[in-house]
Amino acid sequence: MPRYSPEPAYTHGTAAKCGVLLINLGTPDAPTATAVRRYLREFLWDTRVVEIPRAAWWLILNLFILPFRPKESARRYAQVWTPDGSPLRMHTERQTRMLRGYLGERIKAPLVVDYAMRYGSPSVPAALDKMKQQGCDRILILPLYPQYAASTTATALDAVGSALARMRNQPALRSVRNFHDHPGYIAALAQSVIDYWGKNGRSDKLVMSFHGVPRFSLDKGDPYHCECQVTARLLAAALKLSADQYTVAFQSRFGRAEWLKPYTAEVLQDLGRKKTPRVDVVCPGFVADCIETLEEIAIEGKTIFLTAGGKDYHAIPCLNERDDWIHALTDLVAANLLGWVRTEPSAPQLAQARARAIALGAKT
Repeated sequence: MPRYSPEPAYTHGTAAKCGVLLINLGTPDAPTATAVRRYLREFLWDTRVVEIPRAAWWLILNLFILPFRPKESARRYAQVWTPDGSPLRMHTERQTRMLRGYLGERIKAPLVVDYAMRYGSPSVPAALDKMKQQGCDRILILPLYPQYAASTTATALDAVGSALARMRNQPALRSVRNFHDHPGYIAALAQSVIDYWGKNGRSDKLVMSFHGVPRFSLDKGDPYHCECQVTARLLAAALKLSADQYTVAFQSRFGRAEWLKPYTAEVLQDLGRKKTPRVDVVCPGFVADCIETLEEIAIEGKTIFLTAGGKDYHAIPCLNERDDWIHALTDLVAANLLGWVRTEPSAPQLAQARARAIALGAKT
């Protein structure tokens, strides 16, 4: 097997392009046990996702997890599958198209915008190869995880690095580490909650549920927990919530080890036991609805809360294709492309600049 992948044909005089690659977690290709097993094998074998010695983990994974878990997981995926397929892939594709259009209004240089999944398809190597075929010699990598974690952002960049190791002619790279405190992201989150409350009434308690990670990752220096807390504080401030009006929790616990606490399921159960009239749950760590938000939070979470004695339960949709979120994403990308391409200011940026000029005495 050749050490390096074949390079695309090169024609002198061809203008080089800049690329933007969004990376999300991944999804099975279908809500079937076979497709889920293939997906879980790739996902759970990642050493950043499961930090257990390989020999022991191989036995656990292949003898106790993969023979049984895919069937149950496929049932859960089937509950949220859409006519367009996986909800995560559907939303990521739509976000990519919208970003491509908004960037096209602000960047006049040739630009390629695409997406990949860390696990499943389209794969990171395939997406990077496609970008090289389209003439990209500079690529911005943007993992769609607001809060940095080794098991999400870092492993996405690992996949990029592995793909580059197979390239003879590597593109220049930049990456976005996080955007947990980005003003546009926080504003879009807050407005999504405000819009939901405007249509459905306001809750007695807002639960901000983030994806969980093992507790030891915090002890070993992973900043994820801290960045989740920052996002929660900023969102609460934007919504003008007091400390007793919201709580932070962590979902999607896997295995027997201790994970970040409090666990979302236990928080919802406790709120139900206290006869809380209404609870709303928002998931600020997810920019697109997926099985974790649509099934675990919207379906399982509701059952837990109501069974424990709660009265009314609402799961607030993720940002998905909200216009304010895609504009924030456009601003984030444009800021990270400075020096590679020339960007035009957005309409809000022009308005802010004009207001500052008038405040300083400029004529209208």
